[in-house]
Amino acid sequence: MKSSYYSKLRGFTLVELTVAIMMGMMTGAMLLALFNQQLAFLNIYKAQEFLSVEAPIISTYVSKLVGKADRFRLHDSLDDAKAGRNPRLTTSPVVVLNFRQPDGTMRASILSFENRGTGPSLYYYVVPYPSGVLGDPEWAVTNQADNVEFTIDQGVLRMSITGPAGELITYSGTMQQ
Repeated sequence: MKSSYYSKLRGFTLVELTVAIMMGMMTGAMLLALFNQQLAFLNIYKAQEFLSVEAPIISTYVSKLVGKADRFRLHDSLDDAKAGRNPRLTTSPVVVLNFRQPDGTMRASILSFENRGTGPSLYYYVVPYPSGVLGDPEWAVTNQADNVEFTIDQGVLRMSITGPAGELITYSGTMQQ
């Protein structure tokens, strides 16, 4: 009778329960490690996004603009650039690009790093001919840069962009010949 009584009782021994709990804890620890690794990968990817996505687009736009320009000049502010006053040779947030038209007249555009109330961005303006009255920018080249500076080094226009993770990218361009 005793043997039939014990055969009907089912359960786990303390050793079996300990092994099962340990296996569950090891599985949880492995899942937590994989999750942390995935978060680290996403943070690295996000930090590289400016370099891999935004920077090539900026390079394409700016190199086409600068490559077609006949001359350029630097200014400390958009107001100075609009008025054509206080050109400078030192590091500046604004560059005026001049283009010769087929009829011989000149057309101007402006690249300006400024904050228009929505955070700092690099804007592209077209200076209307013949009025010269500057309106809103045509488009924002980028709104992901923390800083943009234009410099002239031995006659070569350089644009240095500081990205959101502190990356520094410098583009160089010359006027067309």
